[in-house]
Amino acid sequence: MPSFKDKVVIVTGASSGIGAETAVHLAKLGGHLVVVGRNEKNLVQTVERITADDGEPVLMITADMNNEADVQRIVTTTLAMHGRIDVLVNNAGILELGNIENTSLEQYDRVMNTNVRAIYHLTMLVTPELIKTKGNIVNVSSVNGIRSFPGVLAYNVSKAAVDQFTRCVALELAPKGVRVNSVNPGVIITELQRRGGLDEEAYNKFLEHAKVTHALGRPGEVSEVAAAIAFLASDEASFSTGISLPVDGGRHAMCPR
Repeated sequence: MPSFKDKVVIVTGASSGIGAETAVHLAKLGGHLVVVGRNEKNLVQTVERITADDGEPVLMITADMNNEADVQRIVTTTLAMHGRIDVLVNNAGILELGNIENTSLEQYDRVMNTNVRAIYHLTMLVTPELIKTKGNIVNVSSVNGIRSFPGVLAYNVSKAAVDQFTRCVALELAPKGVRVNSVNPGVIITELQRRGGLDEEAYNKFLEHAKVTHALGRPGEVSEVAAAIAFLASDEASFSTGISLPVDGGRHAMCPR
């Protein structure tokens, strides 16, 4: 098992889904967790899950990733408590439904600001600290960044941008000993699609259809993505950078016949 003993780890979007599970998993592996999210109530639940397991103190930061002062506060508060940053998991993201005919510019801006601009901003602020610690970054992208799917245009574009951002920053920071990778989940059982606009009936049909669209015949679990993030963020992946790792049950390899 990878170890994060004595490492300070920031996880954004840690109030639910992949972010919450990743924070809990990395804490079990010895990390000092900084959990960030907008939903304070849910974020408290993530903290309680961590402290119930091992009593490890957790730094909880309620923040809006689209608020520049909030993003800055993530870094200053972490450094004030721990004095260092070793791992950044850029997980916060949103999805909105829509195609080129009906996706408004307001929707596009919301998705791009949260999924791309906020990652750019926080990464820019954390980079000097990661250079000091020879740390690393894991961005949570999507199979939608690798393959094209109709009906979620702005989301697709944002995740393709995250993958390119990952590769570019990986090359820029490699000479300084900082690794940058991404995971690209397929359909994972979270609240993402419901928050994006699917009602309960549509969501259940979506999950059922995942049995056809994923080679392994099912949607994924948040624990499976958390394990992949832990690998990339650990010393076990010390010679890996610039990777976009599908965690998608083979969906990226599927083609209609």
